[in-house]
Amino acid sequence: MGVLDHISDFFTVTSIRKSKRKPMQTVEIKVKMDCDGCERRVKNSVRKMKGLKSVDVDRKQSRVTVTGYVDPKKVLKKVRSTGKKRAEFWPYVPYNLVAYPYVPQAYDKKAPAGYVKNVAQALPSPNAPTERLTTLFSDENPNACSIM
Repeated sequence: MGVLDHISDFFTVTSIRKSKRKPMQTVEIKVKMDCDGCERRVKNSVRKMKGLKSVDVDRKQSRVTVTGYVDPKKVLKKVRSTGKKRAEFWPYVPYNLVAYPYVPQAYDKKAPAGYVKNVAQALPSPNAPTERLTTLFSDENPNACSIM
């Protein structure tokens, strides 16, 4: 029965592998495209991918949007294989979703209209006191004794 157990284990493992499927997702990539030829090359290279639902190329914003059951890293690799070595994942978000859109790290002159870079914003912690107790009673602080 050792051989039969081994064979049954083999079949259960393969059935688990087949049931694993990539989730449906949208991948956005920033690619500089100058002409119709560049746009066509990028679109055709991505169109051949397995599990693809749609490809949208926006040359004005230098943006390629791919929707389907695809791996984002493979999509980026396909785009870079066309000769567009500077391709990267879309680094921008709409400016109305960012708390401080015009801080030096987020604001980018090269960003499309209405977008800023997606950076972590430094916001104060809601639990942290606004003034430290050591600065309230400091000798170097001209307004040191604000309590007395």
